[in-house]
Amino acid sequence: MAEHAQGFRALLICLCLCLLLLSAEHLAMSMDLDDDDDSFSDEVVVAPARRLSGDSFNVLNTNTSSNKSGSVFCRLLSLQVLDLSNNLLTGELPDCWWEMQALQFMDLSNNSFSGEIPEAPPSHDCSLESLHLAGNGFTGVFPSVVKGCRSLATLDIGNNQFFGRVPPWVGSRVPALKILRLRSNNFTGEIPPEISQLPQLQLLDLANNNFTGPIPREFGKLSAMKNPIINSTGSLIGSNYQDRIDIIWKGQEVILQKILQLMTGIDLSGNSLSQCIPEELTNLEGLRFLNLSRNNLSCGIPESIGSLNVLESLDLSLNELSGAIPVGMSSMVFINTLNLSNNHLSGKIPTGSQLQTLTDPSIYSNNPGLCGPPLDIPCTNASPALNKRNDKDSDQWLYYCVIAGIVFGFWLWYGMILSIPKWRHSAFFYVDAMQHKVMLKLQPIDPYLSKEKSDPFL
Repeated sequence: MAEHAQGFRALLICLCLCLLLLSAEHLAMSMDLDDDDDSFSDEVVVAPARRLSGDSFNVLNTNTSSNKSGSVFCRLLSLQVLDLSNNLLTGELPDCWWEMQALQFMDLSNNSFSGEIPEAPPSHDCSLESLHLAGNGFTGVFPSVVKGCRSLATLDIGNNQFFGRVPPWVGSRVPALKILRLRSNNFTGEIPPEISQLPQLQLLDLANNNFTGPIPREFGKLSAMKNPIINSTGSLIGSNYQDRIDIIWKGQEVILQKILQLMTGIDLSGNSLSQCIPEELTNLEGLRFLNLSRNNLSCGIPESIGSLNVLESLDLSLNELSGAIPVGMSSMVFINTLNLSNNHLSGKIPTGSQLQTLTDPSIYSNNPGLCGPPLDIPCTNASPALNKRNDKDSDQWLYYCVIAGIVFGFWLWYGMILSIPKWRHSAFFYVDAMQHKVMLKLQPIDPYLSKEKSDPFL
């Protein structure tokens, strides 16, 4: 009986496997993308990570007549979400790609795509809300296809080979932009101040490019970084699909999704930016991270940097900053990641509040003029820049006070002498007597008359 039962179970398992194989074949036939039926449409196409793994798979290239797999995507006219990220896909985007005008979310990141982003036709009605092209080999200038995407909230084209200048129209033609990530490309020129016109921009990542010139003072007007607008859903319009972004957070690369709407920050590290850190940046009181490291920034740290009271991560390392560390930094109660190393800072390191918990000396390393904890350099016999500056200011005020005292004292006594008649007459008589004595001493003497008076025989 036991042998019959085992055989029956094996038969059932075989039948189940056959049914599964037939179902899978039927599903594949029903979703054949090379079918000529133009009525095929869908809302979501998702290729999970490494699902298309193994040898590189050219899913989009339409340069050869034998490969139609790129054009089939253009026929998905009702497609809203396309996620092909984290695979081994190659090729170039076809020109017909932007015919999918219902597309809201497109993620092609972390593949091996190449070539330039095709331009959209003049009649293109862009409905994109999120575009992720990071981690590929795309080239060319800043993609002009986003110029008409007025609903685009996330643009991530980092880790590619884009070059040239960032166009000023980004600040006006993409008004809904919340996340702009251009890191690790070859962009050049100055950072366009028109970016400050984006009222909803909350994450700006321009790190590891070749930007030059100053940090735009206009960045102090980024309203969403002053008073962040919290949206608890973070999902696309009409969909449960949540957006996401990769950022460098406290020195580590993290993927933000559920808390994306809570994050605000600026990363301009790894460029050739120069001049001073604009004082206007300290107006962005909603910033949670600020990274300006690995540039050529000079002058001092803004005195009002303590007004960034929710800042958690600050990196100003590897610049040419000088002067003292502002005492106001001790009021930054949420700061837990700090790096001021490799500058020319000097003076006593401020203490108090959250700064006392940052005990790693490497935070302040390679600043020869700094002293005090957590460094093992005492400030007793040192000549800190802060003390020098305070002593200089004190000396100046001392000189001013002495001069003012002399002038005031002179006019006080002179006024009293002139106002009291008895003192005035005495003063005048004394001056006359002194003048008479001086005149007598200066009067010439006749040497002959003097000789007669002195000769006893005359």
